[in-house]
Amino acid sequence: MDQVQNGDSQQAIDEGLYSRQLYVLGHDAMKRMGASNILISGMKGLGIEIAKNVILGGVKAVTLHDEDTATIEHLSSQYFVSDADIGKNLAEVSAIQVSELNPYVPVHPYTGKLTEEFLSQFQVVVLTSSSLAEQLRISDFTHKSNIYLIVANTFGLFGQIFCDFSSNFTVYDTNGENPQSAMISAITKNEKGEGIVACLDETRHGFESGDFVKFHEVKGMDGLNDSEPRKINVLGPYTFNIGDISQYNNYDRGGIATQVKMPTTVQFKSLRESLQSPEFMVTDFAKFDRPGQLHILFQALHQFVEEKGHLPQIRNTPDADALVAIATTINNNASAEAKQSELDEKLIRQFSFMARGDACPVQAVIGGIVAQEVMKACSGKFMPIKQYFYFDALECLPEGSQDENVESYQTSGSRYDGQIAIFGKDFQRKLSSQRWFVVGAGAIGCELLKNFSMIGLGCKLGNLVEKEDETGSLVVTDMDVIEKSNLNRQFLFRPHDVQKLKSQCAADAVKKMNPLARIVSHENRVGPETENVYTDDFFENLDGVANALDNVQARIYMDRRCVYYRKPLLESGTLGTKGNIQVVLPYSTESYSSSQDPPEKSIPICTLKNFPNAIEHTLQWARDEFEGLFRNSADTANQYLTDPKFYDRISKLPGAEPVTTLEAVHNALLKNRPQNFADCVQFARLRFQELYHNNIKQLLHNFPPDQKNSSGAMFWSGPKRCPHPLVFDPENTTHFGYVLAASNLYATMYGMPTMTNAEEIKKHLGQITVPEFKTKSGVKIATTDAEANQMNSGSMDDTQFEDLKKAIPTVESFKGFRMLPADFEKDDDTNFHMDFIVAASNLRAENYEISPADRHKSKLIAGKIIPAIATTTALVAGLVCLELYKIVQGNKKLESYKNGFVNLALPFFAFSEPITAPKLKYYDIEWSLWDRIDVNGLDLAAPGSDEMTLGQFIDYFQKEHKLEVTMLSQNVAMLYSFFMTPVKRKERLATKMSEVVQKVSKRKLQPHEKALVLEMCCNDVDGEDVEVPYVRYVFR
Repeated sequence: MDQVQNGDSQQAIDEGLYSRQLYVLGHDAMKRMGASNILISGMKGLGIEIAKNVILGGVKAVTLHDEDTATIEHLSSQYFVSDADIGKNLAEVSAIQVSELNPYVPVHPYTGKLTEEFLSQFQVVVLTSSSLAEQLRISDFTHKSNIYLIVANTFGLFGQIFCDFSSNFTVYDTNGENPQSAMISAITKNEKGEGIVACLDETRHGFESGDFVKFHEVKGMDGLNDSEPRKINVLGPYTFNIGDISQYNNYDRGGIATQVKMPTTVQFKSLRESLQSPEFMVTDFAKFDRPGQLHILFQALHQFVEEKGHLPQIRNTPDADALVAIATTINNNASAEAKQSELDEKLIRQFSFMARGDACPVQAVIGGIVAQEVMKACSGKFMPIKQYFYFDALECLPEGSQDENVESYQTSGSRYDGQIAIFGKDFQRKLSSQRWFVVGAGAIGCELLKNFSMIGLGCKLGNLVEKEDETGSLVVTDMDVIEKSNLNRQFLFRPHDVQKLKSQCAADAVKKMNPLARIVSHENRVGPETENVYTDDFFENLDGVANALDNVQARIYMDRRCVYYRKPLLESGTLGTKGNIQVVLPYSTESYSSSQDPPEKSIPICTLKNFPNAIEHTLQWARDEFEGLFRNSADTANQYLTDPKFYDRISKLPGAEPVTTLEAVHNALLKNRPQNFADCVQFARLRFQELYHNNIKQLLHNFPPDQKNSSGAMFWSGPKRCPHPLVFDPENTTHFGYVLAASNLYATMYGMPTMTNAEEIKKHLGQITVPEFKTKSGVKIATTDAEANQMNSGSMDDTQFEDLKKAIPTVESFKGFRMLPADFEKDDDTNFHMDFIVAASNLRAENYEISPADRHKSKLIAGKIIPAIATTTALVAGLVCLELYKIVQGNKKLESYKNGFVNLALPFFAFSEPITAPKLKYYDIEWSLWDRIDVNGLDLAAPGSDEMTLGQFIDYFQKEHKLEVTMLSQNVAMLYSFFMTPVKRKERLATKMSEVVQKVSKRKLQPHEKALVLEMCCNDVDGEDVEVPYVRYVFR
C-alpha cells in the first residue's frame, strides 16, 4: 500500500481533544494518521500498551488480534483485563475497554488467523506475540506489499523492536523542530560566484549544513525570493553558503532566510534480510555490545520455543543450558555482520531464567516507543527506528547475587506472578509495604499510578499471604479538575469525568485495574500553605516521592522537601517527543535544584512596543494588552474599592507609579465606565483606532520611512520593520473580530450582558464618531530599552496626584460595586479571550507586514502551552518505574541507576549515571546538600527554660563547632547579624529562638511546625568565611 498522503482523511480534527498532540505532530501528520488502519496482534501487556497509545493518538481504526484467552498470569501487566475476564478472549475483552479511550477511533477485535487477505486491509501491522516463523511469513508479505511492519517483544527485563517501513519510505519531517528563521544583513559573492549570507549579529542563525532555506523580503537579487529552496553549507554561527548566485544581480538590503523541511527517503530491509544483516540503534553506550548479543539471543529463544513447545521455565538450569547451546549454534552459523566474537553466557542464563517474566514498566517503555513508530509509519512525521532496537533493565536486579531459592520465583496463582518470576516473592512483599507520594495526577501521574498499581507498590498481596501487612499505601494529590484536552493523554479519564477532580478519578481508575491497590487521593497543592497536611510525620513515614508536576516552582519545592526529609525522589518531565528522568538519592546524588535550565529569553520592551518583527512579538504584545485592559485595570479599581489604606500604599510606589495607578482607577470607575453595550463597542472601536492607526501614524511621523540613522544606514532596516496604519473596515473579519471580542470582554468586566449579534454591533459601530488624529511634534518614542527605562523613571507629580484623588468619588458612593477581572483561560472557546488575542496580534502583524498566526498557533505561543503526546509520557513513566525497582531493591551503587533523556522524534536515547552530590568542607568535616546540623532547642535550653535563646544558640556553635555565627536567617527573615545595633542585638540575644523568628518574620508559627530551617554565615577560628550546612532547629 502507498504511504498515506496529505488530506486523505475527511474527518475534521477535534482541536479541543487533540490540541496538545497537534503541537507535536501538526495537522498534516494527524490527517495522514486519520486515514490509517492499524492491526495490533497480541493483547498481553505489551500489546495493550501499544493499543492504548495508538488509540489515544487518533488513527482511522484499530483492530486488536489475539487467539488466546485471558489467564491469571496476564494480570501482571494487562491492565484492561480483570479477574472476571479470565477465560475470555483477550482481543474481545481488550476491545471493549480501549474503545472508551477515544470516540473517534473504532476498535475491532479479531480472533482468526492472520491471512494475507486479512493483512492487506491495513497500513501498519504490529506483532507482539508471534513466533519467528510467523514474523518471517508476515514480513515477506508486508514488505512486498508496502505495508509497514513493526515487531515487538518483551521477556522479563528485556525488550526488542524491529521496524520495516518498506524499501522506499518518505519522512516529511525528520526531527519535528520548528523551522528556524534568520534576518539577513548582507549577501556577498565569493570568487566562485557562490552566495555568502551574513545574518544579523543579534542571534545565531541555528542552521546546520545540509539544511534547505528559502528567502523572502530580500531587496535586490531579483528572483532569489521566488527560487526553490537552496541547500546550505554553514560557515559559522552567523554565516552560510547558498551555492551559485551568479545569475542574480547585487544584494541591496533586508531579507529573511527560513528553513524548509524537505522530504527524505529511507530504505528498509525485510525481516528475513535484517536477521542476517542487522542495523542496530544503540540506546545505552554503557552497553555498546549488548544489541548484537540480544539479536542472537532473541533468535535462540524463538528456536527454543519451537523445539520445546514452551518458554524456558523459571530459573531452570537445564533450560538455560539448552538456550546457551541453541544460541551458540545460531551464532556459529550467523553471517559475518550478525556474528558475535564471544557470547555472554551469563546474559543468556539471566534471559532464560526470567523469559516467562512480565513487568509492566518494561511494557510501558517498549509500548511507548512502538506506538510512536506506528504514528511515524502512518504520518511520515519523525525518523523511524532503523531497524532493530534492543533494551534491557538488568540493573533492576539486586546488586550482588539474587535469592537462590527457586521456589520463591515460581507461580502461585497471584496477579503478580509475572513480576515474581523476575524478582521473587520477597521483593513483592517489599513493594507491598512501601509508602509513596505521587505529586500530580496529569499525564505522567496517570501513567505512574497505572504502573505503580500493576507492580503492587503499596498494594495488598492477595493470595500470596494469609494475613496482609497494612503498612503500604500510595498517596496522590492534584488540585486540578479534568479538562477535555486532558483526555488525549491522561488515559485514566473518560469524557464523563470532565470537570471532576483528577486525583479522585485517577485513584478510582487504578483500583479497577488492581483491586488490591491501597491509594488515597488528595486535592491539595503542594507548597508552604499545605505543610499542615504534609507534615513531618507524613514525610518521615514515606519511602519515596514521585513527581508528576508541570511547573518548575512546585518541582523545586518538592525537591527541597525530599532533601530535608532525606527521601528518594523520582523526577520526570516531557516536552512533545522529548522526555527526561532524574533519580535523586539521599546522601548520594545531586538534587533537582542543583542544576537549572537557563532563563527563558525575554523580548526587549522596545521591540514589543514599537519594533516587532515576528509573530511571537505581536502575540506577547496582545497578551500584555489583554492583561492591561481586562485584568490589571479591574484589579486596581477593586483594590481602591476594598483597601482602606489604598492611598497610603500607592503613595509609597516608586517614580510616577502613584499617578499612573490613580489614573487607572479614575479611568476604570469614572471616565471609561460604560452605561450600556453601545459604550463597550465604542471603547473597542476607539481602542482599535488608537493602537492600529494613531500610534502607527505618530511612529512614522517621528521616524519617516526614508529616515537614515547617524551612520547613514536606513532606520527601518534589519530587525526594524516599517509599519503602516490600518483603516478600520467593519466587513474585514479580523477588524470586526477585534471589536466583537474587546467589547464583550469590556462588558463582562463590568458585569454587563454580552452580545454576539453582528448586525447589532455593526449598527452601534455606524453611530460612533472617530476623532481625526493629528500627529504631534515633540513626542518622544524610545528606540532602545535604555531610553524606555529613562523615560519611565520620572518622579511623581504631587499636584496631579491630589487632583486625581479629588476627582475620584468615595468608595461608599459605588455602593458595593466590584469589577470582574479576566483571568486568561486559553482553552475556553466561549470566553472571547483567545478571540481577542488572535485578532489583536494579527492586526499588529498586519501593521508591520508580519505573517499572521491562526488560532491554533496563537494559542500555543500566547498560552505558553507545553506540547504533549501519550507515547512520550508512557515511555518516561516506564523508565521512572524501573528506577523505582532499584530503590526498593536497596541498590547502593550509583552505576546501577540511570538518569535519562529521550527524543522519540530522532529517535535518540541517552542514559547516564546520576551526578554525585558535590562535597564541601569546613575544618575536617566533609558535607553535601544532604547534610545538616541538628540542634534540639529543648534539650539544650538553660535549666528552668523550655527553649534556647538566640544568644545560647550562637554560644553553642562557638563552643561545640568552633564557628562564629556572623549572620543567621530563617527564610527571608534576618534573625541576627554582626552589624546590628548594640541595643537590638542585646534584646535579640536574650529572646527565645522561636520568638525571634515570629517577631522578625511577622508570622505566627503554626502548631504543625516542630522545627525551623536556619541558614548561617560563619567564620572559623582564623576569622575566615566558611560554608556550613543548614541547621535544623527543633523547638517543639
